[in-house]
Amino acid sequence: MAYKELATRKPFIVNKNLGSAVEVEPEELTMANADGVPVTVPTQKQKYDFDRNGWLLIPSVLSDTDIAEMREFCQRLHEAPEGIREPERCTLGGPLQKLADHPIVVGFLNEFLAYPPAASEDCYGFRLEETAAFFGDMPSHTAAQSVLHKGNGLFRLPGDSHLYRCVPGRGWSGLTRAIWELTEVTVQTNRIRFITGSHKAAYPVPEAVQDLNSSLWETYECPPGSLILFTESMTQTHVQSSATERVSVSNLYNTVASRWSNWLPHPQLLEAMPPKRQTLFREAYAGGNVVNGDFNQRTSAYPAEV
Repeated sequence: MAYKELATRKPFIVNKNLGSAVEVEPEELTMANADGVPVTVPTQKQKYDFDRNGWLLIPSVLSDTDIAEMREFCQRLHEAPEGIREPERCTLGGPLQKLADHPIVVGFLNEFLAYPPAASEDCYGFRLEETAAFFGDMPSHTAAQSVLHKGNGLFRLPGDSHLYRCVPGRGWSGLTRAIWELTEVTVQTNRIRFITGSHKAAYPVPEAVQDLNSSLWETYECPPGSLILFTESMTQTHVQSSATERVSVSNLYNTVASRWSNWLPHPQLLEAMPPKRQTLFREAYAGGNVVNGDFNQRTSAYPAEV
């Protein structure tokens, strides 16, 4: 018996112009990163997995050379920051800077976060909110940060940023975290716990989540150089771990129209970045916030000549 091939129709996403649809596909947004490397478009399965789970693990992305250089810089940043130029004393310094707009991250965020009218081949349609490094020999988080939080992203108010929206054929993650694991991660060394699918939950979490040994809680394992992407609207918490040498870099992204934190890189570091990478830190607003783009033409309900 023959089966019909599964078909994917273009989702009808309405913009502000008289109910017209967004006329641009994610793979048409910013097709190369600031280093000129072509963007990696997520596969259909990766999009499906992130939308249904709220997280996506991509193992072994970085080369052994990159891992070694980045770990060495993180160790200097942690143990002897005075040996690093002041503008670069953060996780955008040295070899870590290229993680901010890695081709896989850009391709993924073009699909799940970018605002098309505010994106072009010269600027990204999303912002980088903050970045930090985490080490296994440091406390995971303060007590206040370790409580159960987030979840139910389909029903959160827009100003919160921790929200998730979807229509048939397209998902949108309002605040998205990319974590680069520079060491091997096991269940025993991983501090992160989350509830898969809770970004779409319609009900409050059950009492069972108070027990961190509940089967509701999950985590991940991966080799060094792996990337994990989260929607920040997923229920999550942090636990103490047995890690002693774990090193990871966490980058948090938001839409160009919103800010969650007031962090910015050192002005000298920002000025030294390639122009396209600088657009990760531009002012947070939507109207016309695009470099060499066509903000008013991409989604007009009428032809430009009318």
